[in-house]
Amino acid sequence: MDAGKNREENMKRIDEKVLQELQKKAADSPRKRTNLNLHQTLEDPVQRFLNAIEPGSYVRPHRHNTPLRWELFIALSGGAVVLIFDQEGEVIERTEIAAGGPTQAVEIPAGTWHTIAALRPGTVLIEFKQGSYAPLSEMDFASWAPCEGEAGCDELERWFHHAQAGSSFGEPTEQQQKIHGEL
Repeated sequence: MDAGKNREENMKRIDEKVLQELQKKAADSPRKRTNLNLHQTLEDPVQRFLNAIEPGSYVRPHRHNTPLRWELFIALSGGAVVLIFDQEGEVIERTEIAAGGPTQAVEIPAGTWHTIAALRPGTVLIEFKQGSYAPLSEMDFASWAPCEGEAGCDELERWFHHAQAGSSFGEPTEQQQKIHGEL
């Protein structure tokens, strides 16, 4: 057997066709997102997958605390905002990632409250998480954020797009304060 051929047949490629298929699938999905696992099994020591996400897809703020895990996002197309929160929901840090942009990837430390929101149609990220797959427990979701599908999700997802460090959902933004003459 030709070893080179065997390696080639086993190699996974992420090409434009794969990205376009995922983008279409996400756009057509009620949740406005879909993924494609690259890992062989849920027990693999590193979970790695493509995550296609469209604007309007609500990802409830959460942390990977049980078990404690880091998470890495790399933008392959489009762009997204990654928000880091404190326990009460105040934004601690905001980073925009974009394919070909000034920041293309972020690694979120284990146990950190965070969310991600697509800023552009056709956003595809490659995501890595340490350890075998473990569904989040209810205590790993932010209590101040609605569950997916509940009232307020759409409004919160839209807020993610413009949220800045030091702000909390429900507080007027600096732009809103200027409009109302409060600044």
